[in-house]
Amino acid sequence: MIIDIKNLNIYFNEKTKLQAVNNLSFSVRKGEIFGLVGESGCGKSLTSLAIMRLLRRNASLSGEINFLGENILDLSKKEMGSLRGRDISMIFQEPLTALNPLHRVGKQIDEVLKLHTSLSKRERREKTLKLMEEVNLRDLEETYKKFPHELSGGQRQRIVIAMAIACEPKLIIADEPTTALDVSTQAQIIDLLKAINKKRDNSLLFISHDLDLVDGLCHRVAIMYAGHIVEIVEKLGEAKHPYTRCLLDAIPNPAHKGRDLYSIPGRVPTLAERGGGCPFAPRCPMAREGCHETLPELLERKDGHLVRCPYV
Repeated sequence: MIIDIKNLNIYFNEKTKLQAVNNLSFSVRKGEIFGLVGESGCGKSLTSLAIMRLLRRNASLSGEINFLGENILDLSKKEMGSLRGRDISMIFQEPLTALNPLHRVGKQIDEVLKLHTSLSKRERREKTLKLMEEVNLRDLEETYKKFPHELSGGQRQRIVIAMAIACEPKLIIADEPTTALDVSTQAQIIDLLKAINKKRDNSLLFISHDLDLVDGLCHRVAIMYAGHIVEIVEKLGEAKHPYTRCLLDAIPNPAHKGRDLYSIPGRVPTLAERGGGCPFAPRCPMAREGCHETLPELLERKDGHLVRCPYV
């Protein structure tokens, strides 16, 4: 395993200890594209920031995040600083805010190489241009000298991807990397991530709320709801958990003309409203009395398909 997360808990506020992520456990294999999906506020981006050790100061953690067999929660700030960007890198949702507006984009890629490698200045420039070529940027010398605001959204995201792969990391975390892009550019970025994964055999943790996108890209998918993983499955068409099925039912289908669009009743509970039972029980069409009292275990049904529901 490249990364193996065991019973990860994320809390906010020292006094009340509001729990945002609850006993999260999953692993990502070498060369695997692993999807993490769910509604806004479910904890998927917090999980990625926990892996990178970039959570705010008012957050506290428990559990294990084992990267290549070592729990990174035990690393010092200096040790984590060496790991971050070299062995684990991240592609953020909004490339314009991920890049420094005061520095030319080529220099920002160069800075990653300068921090984590022993390459000379000339070697760093050569590698930067090769990285820019690998992410399908054109007019390399001219683009190297540009500032982020002079590039399109797709070009900026390619620069961020070039920075992420610069040191050949074992794990890349992509946190909704196509959300801020138009549809055609989204497809190009997804094809690029696929090509990088195939060429470099690195692992990719892909975070999204787009079920169709994740189902076509990822080898396995974990579905999160209110801080819990409720299901891990290879293909969403085989999903069993009521929440996953509700999400799939809510996807518009051109074949269903004239029908009302389905929406899940109720709302996601706030951190203060989360109790000890199944978090989806108040909205679940299959809920029974015991669901509100006891949190079901995440149990294997078959061949690695895990479901947190005893009634499916």
